[in-house]
Amino acid sequence: MLVRVRDPAAGPGPPGPARPESSPARRAPPISTSIAPSGNARNATDPTANPTAAPAAPVAEAPPEAEAEAPAVSPADGPAAPTGRRRFLTYLLAAPTLTVAARLGLDAAAPATAQAAVQTAAERALAEQASAPSQLIGLPGIPDILDPGDALIVAGLPTSHLLVLEVTADGRAALHLPRLEVGQGLTTAIAMLVAEELDARLTDVDVPLADGRPELLFNQLTGASNSVRSLYDPVRAAAAAARARLVTAAARRWSLPAGTLRTADSAVLAPDGRRAGYGELAAEAAGIAVPAVPAAPKPPDQQRLVGRPTGRIDARDIVTGRAKYAGDLAVPGAVPCVVARPTTINGTLRSLDASAARAMPGVLGVFTVPTGVAVLAETFDQALKARDALLTSWHPGPVAALSDADIRARLRAAHLPFLVPPLLTQYVDSEFDFAFVNHAPMEVLTAVADVRPNRAELWFASQTPIVAQQTIAAELGLPQDAVTVHVVRGGGSFGRRLFFDAALEAARISRAAGRPVKLMWTRNDDMRHGRMRPASHHRVRATYGLGQVISYEHRVATVRTDFRHGLGEALTAAGFNLSVAGISLAQAFFLLSEKNPYDVGIPTQLLAEVPLDMHTGSWRSVYSGTVRVADEIMMDELARRLGQDPVAFRRARVRDAAGRAVLDKVAQAGRWGRPMPAGQAQGIGYHDENGGRVAYLVELDATDPKQPRATRAVIAADLGLVINPRGLEAQLTGALIDGISVVLQAGNHIDRGAVREGSFADFRYARQRNSPPSVEIHLMPPSGAPGGAGELGVPAASAAVANAYARATGTSPRSFPIDC
Repeated sequence: MLVRVRDPAAGPGPPGPARPESSPARRAPPISTSIAPSGNARNATDPTANPTAAPAAPVAEAPPEAEAEAPAVSPADGPAAPTGRRRFLTYLLAAPTLTVAARLGLDAAAPATAQAAVQTAAERALAEQASAPSQLIGLPGIPDILDPGDALIVAGLPTSHLLVLEVTADGRAALHLPRLEVGQGLTTAIAMLVAEELDARLTDVDVPLADGRPELLFNQLTGASNSVRSLYDPVRAAAAAARARLVTAAARRWSLPAGTLRTADSAVLAPDGRRAGYGELAAEAAGIAVPAVPAAPKPPDQQRLVGRPTGRIDARDIVTGRAKYAGDLAVPGAVPCVVARPTTINGTLRSLDASAARAMPGVLGVFTVPTGVAVLAETFDQALKARDALLTSWHPGPVAALSDADIRARLRAAHLPFLVPPLLTQYVDSEFDFAFVNHAPMEVLTAVADVRPNRAELWFASQTPIVAQQTIAAELGLPQDAVTVHVVRGGGSFGRRLFFDAALEAARISRAAGRPVKLMWTRNDDMRHGRMRPASHHRVRATYGLGQVISYEHRVATVRTDFRHGLGEALTAAGFNLSVAGISLAQAFFLLSEKNPYDVGIPTQLLAEVPLDMHTGSWRSVYSGTVRVADEIMMDELARRLGQDPVAFRRARVRDAAGRAVLDKVAQAGRWGRPMPAGQAQGIGYHDENGGRVAYLVELDATDPKQPRATRAVIAADLGLVINPRGLEAQLTGALIDGISVVLQAGNHIDRGAVREGSFADFRYARQRNSPPSVEIHLMPPSGAPGGAGELGVPAASAAVANAYARATGTSPRSFPIDC
């Protein structure tokens, strides 16, 4: 696949050499600034790597007496200089080393400069209505005011000061990251922010993953496309505070005014040519409570690394095997382990004869656990062979009588009714079905557990390590602080690692066996007993008259989504009292996340859940991956009914100028409407969520409707300030592959309580032959705070594929995947 990135203006600062993809990896922990007088190097830099130096940035001059007169706690950015939706203060923590934490400060000093903790998209939308084309104006929805990412940010504010950045005597900076790296490039983006504000070489920055830290509360949950959004301000504030103290330390050493010094390449530079590396200054900086220069993050026009396409800092370690995943860990005494599982979802063991398995070479033990029968052996090969030798019978699970048709019937019966349509109006209505979809990350679930009578230690990739720690402690009957969760990088997630099924199971097995275990779920295990996006049924009706849409109703019925991974507590912490509101957690998330980005008169969206005892979970983009696809298909059909072009129809109704610009860009770059051969067509899809906007144009060859193939894709995106365009490019391209897959051919089926698919042989995710050979990505010029990219592209990409298929075949697909 050829990916061409256009519009280099998307990143501030002049273009420079990008960090090579072969750059060595770093590992990381949480956020605060600790300038330590001692410390050993973390993952020493590969001497062959080509370092990307952050160009020098001048330090704002402060009078010599400022050091003595500055307050003990001062704004991180000195004079009023808001950093967007939030403004962070930095202050010194009492510690043997200098620790600078970033704390949120609401801009409330003066009404003229006051800002809300959460800036609303609704305000922007209403302000732009005057310049929008004439139309019926719809009311802003809840997500226009506060989306799930905003809620997580609000919930995490009280512990933002506990995030720590450390500068050690060897000159390295380490930011201990309370999020999970699963291939999305988060560690690279955070390293870029640290290097930018610290004026450090990117090769001098480490970003190890933090162990589970209960004191962080909701600041250690990876999800809702919120990591960069929530960490952007505190990371920058902490790094800027560290730089200010390093400059102050150098000024004292040289008896020079601090304002005459500048920083570059992990060092402080004097006008006379003297240079002091950050490592040399770490001990002195640790004793500075108040810096002599403002600790202000750089304004955008001074950023030189942020916005520049940059290779992954961990790319070389990944491709050479130095990067460690849970399966690579050599925990002393941990033995390979696999589990024999029931033949139906949530079945239970009826009988077991393990005599043959126990007699096989290398087998170390066979143990029953609630989820099946665990086999321990000296190697995974021996464990798998012994598992196959078990003689088992199983009680059927609670959904053993159900198949796809039964579930679909229950969903249809659960729908909430439409409103009575206005008199003298016409309407378009449709129904849509979306299948179960497995997360299917490339790395299968693996967890290492070492459970002792009075403590437990686990290693696994987790988006929710605090909830995992709490749950496992309760299962083992241990106090929470007796359980340690080491967060390990993951090979993909898409929401799967919000849950810690393998870790909980490994803890149970380790307790039963009395020894450490390394548990691996096979692909078949996760496909048939893991988590899935719930199946859903949608009824949509739009009324129109006099060329305008008057009302838009979307009713969603879905198998209940399991949200037991800490999100409910986060919403409560953000101020949502679900019990008082009388709604479930799923309904709250639905209300916070789902909106129609167009003015379509009076919109209503309602969710009904069908409780089934099945393993479900949040799948990349959660509800939007189905809701917005149905919406975008309806936009095409409304445009056709009203005799309008699909892009022009959207453009006339999208609520803000940024959305119109994205649509204009993708239409212009993709040559929307160009003549195409019979059986081939273009499709468009648009989505607005998590502070970002994106439009996909997909060209599809459906000459053989049973073997459709995407031949070209053009993407235009506006995500505010983009930290790493190369990372964003990867996110948007991955979303395209997801959209092609789940719309055309990838889904799961239920046959009498069992998942039919067991591997990539029958769970038919897109291969290279299904992917377009050309993908063009256009990033709009940077503006405002960073948006969230992790889930943004999936709904728009899926919709573009579905609409292209409909136009190419002259059909109206209603069940997805189409070839199921």
